[in-house]
Parts: sequence; structure tokens; C-alpha cells
Amino acid sequence: MNVLENLRVLKKDMESNGWVIDAFPFTFKAVDYILLVKLYDENDAKRPEYALLELEFLKKNDISDNLVAPANTMRLLITPQELRTYFGIEWSENLRDILSQFYEYLSGFIPLSVGLHRTKEIDVAMVESLSKSDSEDPRKVYCFSAKRNSNDGNRSPYNDNKTRILRPILYSKLSGDPQVSFNYSLEESKKKSDSEIISNFSSNHKLTASRKI
Repeated sequence: MNVLENLRVLKKDMESNGWVIDAFPFTFKAVDYILLVKLYDENDAKRPEYALLELEFLKKNDISDNLVAPANTMRLLITPQELRTYFGIEWSENLRDILSQFYEYLSGFIPLSVGLHRTKEIDVAMVESLSKSDSEDPRKVYCFSAKRNSNDGNRSPYNDNKTRILRPILYSKLSGDPQVSFNYSLEESKKKSDSEIISNFSSNHKLTASRKI
């Protein structure tokens, strides 16, 4: 029985809508978590065999206290000991039944569509994860410019999703060109408005085009 079948449905919806990450709240034994759901990169050599998605559980009151677990529609691909230790599940003679009950319980939290549980806290956790995946400092959240990538390269899916979360209006105006990426800074003083970024991008693009003529 594929007790976590909702993960397959969610994965398809994420892919259809261009998301590499989603998140939703999860509560177990009176502890609140943020559960990140992440697609594997097609070229990820570290992807475990039989893994469908990567899950990351973050304790809401301390997101540095986390558990990363590859998962498929049947279970988390970690040892029972790892699962028990993180979630405080005591050993029992009927441990298999207890773990089965855990997966059935978890399945009730998994949404069928992306973006159903967006909150400020969840957005922060998603952006931090996206920045790390894009080899960026997760504190870089202040967008100050857009640029056309060199060598006709497309923006990374992480930069794409980060901008969809942090700057949805800006994203809607410039995302039609997949070769446009968005730059972020640690310093809030460098942050630019959507109109400033669009104006600067348009001016730079026109200048580059005129130089080619």
C-alpha cells in the first residue's frame, strides 16, 4: 500500500507549475514543524535509489533542528532509528505498526496542490532552502536588479522560485524570458522597487542592443 501516494500527486503538480520546492505545516506529538518538499535535480548523483522527493522537517521554534529524508510513496528512506530519534518515538515491540501509523498520520498533512499553505514563516524557510540550493547566502533577500545571463544561459529554478516568492509582481513582468535572472543582496539599503529594477533592466537592455547595431 502506497500510504504516501499524495507525494506523487504533489510532485506532478509542482512540476506542472514550475516549482522545485513546496512546504506545509506538520504537527506531531504537540511539536510544530515546517515540512519542505523538494524535487531532485535530474543530474543529482546523490539522489538515493527509489527516492521520489526530498523531505526536510524543520522544528518551527528552531528551524536549525532539522531532519532531511529522501522519500517515496511508501516511506521515508532513512533508518527507523533516525526517525524515532528525531520525532521522539519510543521503542516498542510493535514498532513496525507504530511507524506505519506515523506514515498514515503524515499522509493526512500532504497537500495535493502546490502553494496551499503559504505563510510568512513558510516563505522564509522556502527562500532559505532555495538560496542554499543556488549556492547563495540565505540572508540575501533584497532584490536590486535583473540581468540577462551570459552565454544564453537560463536562470536557475532556485532563482526563479525565490523571486516568485519574494517579488511576485517583478517576476510576473520579467519572467517570460527564461534567460533573465534576479540579483539579491544582504543589504536592505540596496533594495530597489519593482519599477526601478524594470526601468534599469530595460535601459541596460536597450543600450546593449544599440551597441550591437
